[in-house]
Amino acid sequence: MNALRAPEIVALIPARGGSKGVPGKNIARIGGVPLVARAVAAALAAGIEDVRVSTDDAAIGAAATAAGARIIERPAELAGDTASSEAALLHALDVIESEGVVPRAVAFLQATSPFLEPAALRRAADRVLSGAADSVLAAFETYAFLWRVDGHGAAAAVNHDAAYRPRRQDREPHYQETGAFYVLRTDLFRQHRHRFFGRTVLEPVSESRALEIDAIEQLELARRLAPLLDPTVEGVDVDALITDFDGVHTDDTAGVTTDGVESVRVSRSDGMGVERLLAAGIPVLIVSKERDGVVAARAAKLRIPVLHGVEDKAAAVERWCAEAGIDLARVAYVGNDVNDLPALGIVGWPIAVADAHAAVRAAARLVLTRPGGHGAVREVAELVLSAHEERSTKA
Repeated sequence: MNALRAPEIVALIPARGGSKGVPGKNIARIGGVPLVARAVAAALAAGIEDVRVSTDDAAIGAAATAAGARIIERPAELAGDTASSEAALLHALDVIESEGVVPRAVAFLQATSPFLEPAALRRAADRVLSGAADSVLAAFETYAFLWRVDGHGAAAAVNHDAAYRPRRQDREPHYQETGAFYVLRTDLFRQHRHRFFGRTVLEPVSESRALEIDAIEQLELARRLAPLLDPTVEGVDVDALITDFDGVHTDDTAGVTTDGVESVRVSRSDGMGVERLLAAGIPVLIVSKERDGVVAARAAKLRIPVLHGVEDKAAAVERWCAEAGIDLARVAYVGNDVNDLPALGIVGWPIAVADAHAAVRAAARLVLTRPGGHGAVREVAELVLSAHEERSTKA
């Protein structure tokens, strides 16, 4: 896909920090990736090179910057509950144009639409840049019978005759706006100061991807949909791999002798995966709540460091990465149970084994096909090595 460069088009993502319905909404993770970062990635995947996030929040800014966007500081008066998206867009355009960039078109993306389709966004951008449209909105086709309720509670048909119920194939489709993206001709947007003007056309998108997050329930639904709707992962581009032990290197069971000595089952395949990572210069760390000697014995066998008896895994991971000079965004953490959730929440690649707790799978950017103790570590090692080799080839 050819790149769309400024001043042809810029992507603008307004993302304020004061959401009340879903606190911290714009950095809530879907498929292990903050919502704002998903929007940035979609714009970049559509070939739009200049992506800006307008925000008043440092955490949103950090997530957006890590994803490849540039930040526009959003004034407090444009970050309240009553401030419109259009006001934030116009302010962002003022900032961009003060830099000498006057884009012909603006792609307005909303981070609250986690499954935005890059191909559809690109088609919409091309329609505006080619002159075929002045404004384009994402919408999905629907044949739903719509109703309204009057002030007395009585229902009345909106888009159909209530006395006649034609078959779906005999009905005219309608289109529902998704809110995921709009592409606008800049000069006309400045003139009209709202997003629909001139020749307004629809860009059809999939109804299955039209979820918009305005409530906690929708956030949880998106997390469960992510494994089905997100693109297949072909590589995990990281600088370090950190794993839990029980339930990741093992099948989360243990044998106990009459003397109280525990034993666990591990995979030789996992050992080869770790060996290959170390040979490629990629550090591996085990973080375990357990203090049992079996964890130390396995780590010694693998020739990797281990942190024992860790209650706060997130703090341990953060401390180890700081000491090693490794960016958390460039780290993969593999877990299986709820005590791994804090650590999963701070790394760039939160990963769950196939048989992980449901909450861990929901928090993961990637759910492996193999369960703990049965090649899960080898599977993630191969994905890390694949990305490492691809990066080395390009360099």
